[in-house]
Amino acid sequence: SYVKVWVKDLIFQRTYNGLFIQRLILADIANLKGLPFRLSTKDEESKGIDGFVGDTAYQIKPYTYETRNRLSESFDVKMIYYKSTNSGLEIEIEE
Repeated sequence: SYVKVWVKDLIFQRTYNGLFIQRLILADIANLKGLPFRLSTKDEESKGIDGFVGDTAYQIKPYTYETRNRLSESFDVKMIYYKSTNSGLEIEIEE
């Protein structure tokens, strides 16, 4: 059924892959800065935070998210946009 396919995609592809990519990006930034990283807690996630490098909060979204019209969404965190390419991930960090 369509619902079963949708749920499978949501749970295994989007959620699992999204968390994997978040962890990968945060770990890479932490390595470059020589700082620890961690994923957000449920409370932090509800505030739009995906994780931290040191004390800096980040939200990580696919590049296509940046190009969509967002309705009055604003986050008090640094945004990271990523895009999968043949050679890996391209990331852009907002200053």
